[in-house]
Amino acid sequence: MKRLSGFRRKRIAGPILMVAALFTIGTAFGVASALPSSQHEMSSGTSTLVSEGKAIFLRGCSSCHGLNAEGGGIAPSLIGVGAAAVDFQVGTGRMPMADMSQQAMQKKPLYNPDETAALASYVASLAPGPSAVTNESLNFERDGNSAEGGQLFRTNCAMCHNFAGQGGALTNGKYAPSLMGVEPKYIYEAMVTGPQSMPKFTNTTITPQEKLSIIKWLQQANHEANQGGASLGRTGPVTEGLLVWTLGIGILIGIAVWLAMKAK
Repeated sequence: MKRLSGFRRKRIAGPILMVAALFTIGTAFGVASALPSSQHEMSSGTSTLVSEGKAIFLRGCSSCHGLNAEGGGIAPSLIGVGAAAVDFQVGTGRMPMADMSQQAMQKKPLYNPDETAALASYVASLAPGPSAVTNESLNFERDGNSAEGGQLFRTNCAMCHNFAGQGGALTNGKYAPSLMGVEPKYIYEAMVTGPQSMPKFTNTTITPQEKLSIIKWLQQANHEANQGGASLGRTGPVTEGLLVWTLGIGILIGIAVWLAMKAK
């Protein structure tokens, strides 16, 4: 203590202590500001994407969905639908569409992936909603169970999309599209957002793991070989019955007519 007290009395002690204090404060400030700086850069990048998305929205979507995505007489509100709904609708070319009174059909997308991502970021910034996914993030081959997926599909989806996922007719001129050849991420996003006539399957109704099982089963069905030859589109007994009636009965009638002519 005497040595420390004596050191304090020396003239050089003040400058040394001041330099040490400044060095300590500077080091602490640098460490403390490193993480916020990184977060600021990330936030700045997200803000830029949202701004780009808003500009695209105002040009191509606001005439139907409103300037603030609040919806209108011909288009629903987009507040709370999340990035997943935008990625599905815009990524599959269903939106934008000219006639909102008709069912949206899959077509060539109007916006490229970067523009779609910007639009999704803008809509997601309006209110919380389901997040968009990528094909790479869906590990359905590892986490899915195809047997379970087939059972879940037949229980929850087959009444509209056909037992083989080939699609089918609905009421009032609507239809459930075929799921063959559809990218896994769009199948997942459709289940969590419920586009148009399709119900929304929350995680309490069908868990994320069960959704992956459905996707796995659909992917296997898409690449399954037709062991019996022509599949007739796998659209069920109507197509098969029509073929039997027109071809089979037609052949029988032809044979009967031929025998009658021979008898003369």
